[in-house]
Amino acid sequence: MYRVEIAWTAGPYEFFGEHVDGVECAATRLCIGDDPVVGWEMGLGVDEDIDQLQAGDEPRFFSDANVGCFADAGAWTTLSAPFRTFVDGIPAPRDTEQLADGCEQVRDESQQAGLVTFGAESGGVVWLGRTKAGDVATIVVTSGMAGAKA
Repeated sequence: MYRVEIAWTAGPYEFFGEHVDGVECAATRLCIGDDPVVGWEMGLGVDEDIDQLQAGDEPRFFSDANVGCFADAGAWTTLSAPFRTFVDGIPAPRDTEQLADGCEQVRDESQQAGLVTFGAESGGVVWLGRTKAGDVATIVVTSGMAGAKA
């Protein structure tokens, strides 16, 4: 398993015209290696092409549930199953490990794989931090709140 770190922001903000105090996830980082990051690039989704972006635009992701995750792709079907089970349109109780601040973890020991959820508001951006050798050392997902333009 890789280390996952979450950066939080706290303070007053406006939500649907109402002023509230709160704590929100600003960004989440998956630490893949210990080598220093020497450069950053935007993470692109399938069928996204950086050459099709307009100047100043960023490839943002969208989430209906404001939840993101890091998961081992080879075990995706097994790891994501608890999150795709519904009874009469309502999510069924999940057999997951509750982590701090509402995050959840699922493990598949037979595949030595895991999935960790985190808050990820729509409009966020994914960044890949690369080492001098060009390997991905870290992946950062900003919240839509953190990546929103003024």
